[in-house]
Amino acid sequence: MERVDDPQISPDGKLVVFTVASTDLPANKRRTDLWLATTDGSQVRRLTTHPDRDFAARFAPDGKSLYFISTRSGSAQVHRLALDGGEPAQITSLPLDVDFVLPFPDGKRLLLSMEVYPDAQTLDETAKRDDAKAKSPSKVMAYDQAMFRHWDKWDDGKRRHLFVWRPDGPPIDLTKGSAFDAPSGPFAGAEGIAISPDGRTVVFESKRVGREEAWSTNIDLFRVPSDGSAAAVSITAKNLAEDTSPVFSPDGTKLAYLAMARPTFEADRRRVVVMDWKSGASRVLTEAWDRSASELTWSRNGRTIYVTADHLGHKGLFGVAADSGQVTTLGAEGTYMSPRAGTDRLVFTRDTLTNPAEIWVSGLDGRTPKPITHLNDAKIAAIDFGEPEPFTFDGAKGEKVHAWIVKPHGARGPVPVAMLIHGGPQGSFGNHFHYRWNPQIFAGRGYAAIMVDFHGSTGYGQAFTDAIRNDWGGAPYEDVMKGLDAALAKYSFLDKSRAVALGASYGGYLINWINGKTDRFKALVCHDGNLDETMAYFDTEELWFPEWEHAGTPWENPENYAKHNPIRFVQNWKTPTLVIHGGKDYRVVDTQGMSTFTALQRRGVPSRFLYFPDENHWVLKPQNSKRWHDEVLSWIDKYSQR
Repeated sequence: MERVDDPQISPDGKLVVFTVASTDLPANKRRTDLWLATTDGSQVRRLTTHPDRDFAARFAPDGKSLYFISTRSGSAQVHRLALDGGEPAQITSLPLDVDFVLPFPDGKRLLLSMEVYPDAQTLDETAKRDDAKAKSPSKVMAYDQAMFRHWDKWDDGKRRHLFVWRPDGPPIDLTKGSAFDAPSGPFAGAEGIAISPDGRTVVFESKRVGREEAWSTNIDLFRVPSDGSAAAVSITAKNLAEDTSPVFSPDGTKLAYLAMARPTFEADRRRVVVMDWKSGASRVLTEAWDRSASELTWSRNGRTIYVTADHLGHKGLFGVAADSGQVTTLGAEGTYMSPRAGTDRLVFTRDTLTNPAEIWVSGLDGRTPKPITHLNDAKIAAIDFGEPEPFTFDGAKGEKVHAWIVKPHGARGPVPVAMLIHGGPQGSFGNHFHYRWNPQIFAGRGYAAIMVDFHGSTGYGQAFTDAIRNDWGGAPYEDVMKGLDAALAKYSFLDKSRAVALGASYGGYLINWINGKTDRFKALVCHDGNLDETMAYFDTEELWFPEWEHAGTPWENPENYAKHNPIRFVQNWKTPTLVIHGGKDYRVVDTQGMSTFTALQRRGVPSRFLYFPDENHWVLKPQNSKRWHDEVLSWIDKYSQR
């Protein structure tokens, strides 16, 4: 599929630029190009065709050109493309790669992000150190504190800094000397930055907690003058939990952002907060709304803040009144992402279980939504998709639990079952066209894919999300098994004797737990899952996660780590299991997968270990993804045949 992402609307609201990622299977990579569409849907055209990557496009303030990042020069540099014609022109020739670019309102300056050594005096000095490291025969690394690696990268001593670039001088480092990332890693990008409408101030998110980085979630918002005349100052220091995603109101009088309330918990509810920019006083708008916002943008008149949030097996689009905090549902079916407000319409991406993301528009009230791009229509028309259907059942604690089934096309039965278990555990397997765990892959193979949003999932209220704490193998396991029973009772075409289960991350953990608790499944697939919760604490990089989930450290509360530890029940394992792990996974380290495979082998259980040395917690390279699917489908086919 053509992967549509990152829509940005023009100042006059008439155009939207976006990126499209296409898979080059022989080259084992994905290339990204820029596309442009009119928001009335009358025209869609491709802007760039270079074999290297073009991405992160932003409109110039006058709307006549685009700034974007391209690797076509051999490194990631800023380029400019005039919309009235011509070829892109390279704007920067810096010695370091640029992560993203944001134009200042005056049209004369650019805000750039680059990784530098905090004590380096110039960009050239950072480049020279990198070159010396690459040429050194010694690759030894030494650390004095955690976090010494994060997600899939070892700490190399560099930090992401923000620079103001202008054509007539060297870039100004707004966070000069800082030993902390701005914005924070590993995933934060331009959404963690805001430039005030008058161009005088930059606001960014950063985690500045010193040696507590590995066990703190205290991300703050900082303000810094854009001329570099003063150091950055925290504006959310009173909140010891996470503050992220700053966005100025169009008139610059207010700053909206997302905030959690509980420290050390990464899945607390994100409230929409509005700060009066002059006084610094903050007001929580959505305390009464039991959903967790994930994105936000202002309307052009400053009266509404548009957000997305998981909601009952979907990711909906909502409008929050900037004065009262009243929440209005604007779009509830499917997955809405990246909302952008124009003068008279909204632009966003939308996808479902049967359609990958395209660019959509609607009125400012969410009415009359329609797609304005159709990049995947021909491919979709050629596929007999499985039919998705939501259902509910009485799960653990007597509470209603939501689930989806995707039936194979023309299903008449008896049909085998593939139970897909999501990660997180605070996540959701909802109405979304996913590129790593897409249930249509299994439906296309003849399985009925079932996805249960067990206790701990998002989109059903914070109490439901909180319920998994210190209960990893309790309510979620009960929900999965009751969900299987509910599906078997509801859909007569399902073959209860041919069920398999698959999961990754927390889902992989639950697969190992299932293996010790039941033999109802013919085969299991465990991707990047923990075997030993106690050792997993000492292996992982984000220590706040297990400390919250198991209510303390292993030496403070060893019984909590032992209570739902899959390693305690290895003696019961008997189900054939495919174990998959990535060598660059520092969230769930590869020794957990190796240990799982070792236990299976020693027990004499049919098993196979699939190892991806160049992948992290996910499988991203196209050829690796193809191998993953071939192996997974072959494994479950082998054991689910009649």
